[in-house]
Amino acid sequence: MNNYLTPGNPGVFYACYNKSMYLIDSHCHLHDREFFSEEQATNMLKNAAKRNVKQIVCIGTSHEDSLNASAFASSYQNVYWTYGIHPESANNYTINCKKDNKLVAIGEIGLDYHYEGYDRRAQIKLLEQALQLAIDLNLPCSFHVRDALPDFFAVVKNFSELKPSVLHSFSDTKESLEYALSQGFYIGVNGLITFANLACYKNLTPDFLDHCILETDAPFLTPEPNRGKINEPGNIADIAAWLSRKLGVSEGTIAEKTTDNARKIFHIPNPESAEPGARAEFS
Repeated sequence: MNNYLTPGNPGVFYACYNKSMYLIDSHCHLHDREFFSEEQATNMLKNAAKRNVKQIVCIGTSHEDSLNASAFASSYQNVYWTYGIHPESANNYTINCKKDNKLVAIGEIGLDYHYEGYDRRAQIKLLEQALQLAIDLNLPCSFHVRDALPDFFAVVKNFSELKPSVLHSFSDTKESLEYALSQGFYIGVNGLITFANLACYKNLTPDFLDHCILETDAPFLTPEPNRGKINEPGNIADIAAWLSRKLGVSEGTIAEKTTDNARKIFHIPNPESAEPGARAEFS
């Protein structure tokens, strides 16, 4: 697959797509200029396409950051965005979101009790507001939950109209994983699975793929074999390869299952593509 961004115009993409199976990065921060320059982001889109990662979702973590994700997604084909307020911002935030055709979820939102000094009441209030926003906009959620699953499950139970949603970067106990799956949540699997000794993933079976999607969380959590380097969407291919070996199924099966799940959750259409040599403009 050959991909070229035209000089001086990152909004125009020349793509020769492999029309077989492909991968989706369902959670990254490529739009965030704290971590990536515009040039880096453009190059990483090229790298992703070369590794058959055809669609990505840029995740908002504050009102301003979400607007940046929206602007980035509007500039590129096959890039989508979410509107979110990270729980660490629970004492100082703005929520003001309008739906558009590239907004695919509310997130990342949730609860994070990992660090001392967290405000439990404020985080729960923010989570409840964000859940209601998701219901009002008829969107799923991407959840960030750390050391707070009991409160999280208790809050979410009060929002029965919520669409099937994702627990991003899941790393809790095996029992918590089983409970999450029993409640219909999808699990966001990222580079952690390739290098962290997580008990929840020790005895996985291929059935896990029915509720699994792939994510990088770029620039964080770079998977093996690229530890020590900045993470990017193209590394979804490494996560897929690791999961293929872990479950004893083909990489094609991993791609098919996880891509179908991501498209179903986020209502992402088929990738916009071009025949070899044709011009495709990002939209």
